[in-house]
Amino acid sequence: MTARDWTPIDRLADEWVRTLARLSPTFATYAGFPTPDDALDDYSPEGTQQWADEARAMLRRVEQCPTRDTTDQVTKSGMIEDLRLSLDIVDSRWALRELNNIESPPQYIRDSFDLMPTDTPEDWEAIARRLAAVPRALEGYTRTLQLGIHKNITPARRQVEVVIRQLTDGYGRTSLFQQLAATAPESLPSSLRRALDEGAQAATGAYRALIGFLREEELPAAAPSDGVGRDWYQLLSRQFVGTAVDLDETYEWGMAELQRMRDEQAAVAHQIVPGGTVADAVAALDTDPRHLLHGTDALRAWMQRLADDAVTALGKTAFDIPEPVRTIECLIAPTQTGGIYYTAPSDGFTRPGRMWWSVPPGVTDFHTWRETTTVYHEGVPGHHLQLGMAVYLSDQLNSWRRLASGSSGFFEGWALYAERLMDELGYLNDPADRLGMLDGQRMRAARILVDIGVHVGKQRPDGAGTWDGDYALDFFRREVSLDPQSTAFEVNRYLGWPGQAPSYKIGQRVWEQTRDAYLAARPGSTLREFHHDALSLGSLTLDGLRRALAPDAPSEEQP
Repeated sequence: MTARDWTPIDRLADEWVRTLARLSPTFATYAGFPTPDDALDDYSPEGTQQWADEARAMLRRVEQCPTRDTTDQVTKSGMIEDLRLSLDIVDSRWALRELNNIESPPQYIRDSFDLMPTDTPEDWEAIARRLAAVPRALEGYTRTLQLGIHKNITPARRQVEVVIRQLTDGYGRTSLFQQLAATAPESLPSSLRRALDEGAQAATGAYRALIGFLREEELPAAAPSDGVGRDWYQLLSRQFVGTAVDLDETYEWGMAELQRMRDEQAAVAHQIVPGGTVADAVAALDTDPRHLLHGTDALRAWMQRLADDAVTALGKTAFDIPEPVRTIECLIAPTQTGGIYYTAPSDGFTRPGRMWWSVPPGVTDFHTWRETTTVYHEGVPGHHLQLGMAVYLSDQLNSWRRLASGSSGFFEGWALYAERLMDELGYLNDPADRLGMLDGQRMRAARILVDIGVHVGKQRPDGAGTWDGDYALDFFRREVSLDPQSTAFEVNRYLGWPGQAPSYKIGQRVWEQTRDAYLAARPGSTLREFHHDALSLGSLTLDGLRRALAPDAPSEEQP
């Protein structure tokens, strides 16, 4: 494979990634950059302004930069699109109300520790320094929320209440930071162990102070409505999806997709319980010992085995999987929020790609029929293959295309596409596993209605008024087969993270349309070739994907 001759736009893209790593140490940790791990992002109003100033300066330079080939054109158009949209969101003052149960600064700060190495005393010294930096990071974030209170731009009351409960659980008698410090090897010098303990205590105290602020200042000022309104939602949706969305058409399409999933599930349920309903099939599978795991050790081993088997099998048929991408680690997360997520390998694969399962407190039994498709979503051919390939192509793609670009619609749409693909390829022939896949697809369709419905103020399907958070929770309970705790977590996530949840199903729609157009425009081409060309693009938005693989678009230089 011949390395790409770097162009001016490639060098500019690499420079922007270095700037992002400087402005966001947590991004640097994620990317695996050799940067000090003793700092955290600046979530203060001044930190937001500094980012915006740097982004505006870079945007001007990118707009004036010449291009030499189609790869350059994809990079340039993508960077302009990304920078302009990000600046629009900064100008909208969204940061003043950024608080939710899954993706906001309180979670960013804690989660940044999960990716830090712990192999050497030097690694633990970096952890101690970052622990000591937590109070300053949370102080800056608190000042941003205080400015929001002053400007009457505040998160919804429900989100404040949810985060207060979440943080109270995580930073009570024995906090997540104290648990982290307790895992340090006994062989570390006593001074370092003391620094870890002191840092954990300081970080814990800072989170407890944040809880007090949220309870005493933020909650009384919080917005009463769960919805953010059409203007904010349209902006955030474009960021998450990676293309402009006709919200009204998408809502109606989501309604039709939901009915299609109901019909498919009903047909599969008859195969599991002849004459039975979907609820009957779910009840039968949940009590079937063949689909039951006990304990997190068994869960992790099952995840790892299924992920490894997928890598081996798919690498012979539908995908080209380079050796470094064939390694994936399946882990139980130290947090207990209920999410399942993936973290990409670091540059150079010094840290492998990892699938994490955050198991809620008290949950000890796991039903494999529900989660087989989740392993494919997070692993191969889902997130791990897509993001791992981007890291692998380090001599073909600039670091922005590998590490810092893209959209949820591009990534999560691919992962949902991967789930359906595994069904098409025959990996979900067991009706139990197929029902689980359809259950997930039904959930993704239902949350299009929940997300757009609440935030845009659409009429409810039952015609009895407009959507609100309470109706959303009731609707979701009726449409999915999750346990009550997970259902509440999911709905609160949609209410506090506008535009993100629909990006999965919308992204899947665009990926399938792009594949069909690609194959139709190139007679004789194969699915493996489409996957190769698509995964060689690195990370893009859905608009970027369409431009790069459109039938009349020239192909990018491929390895």
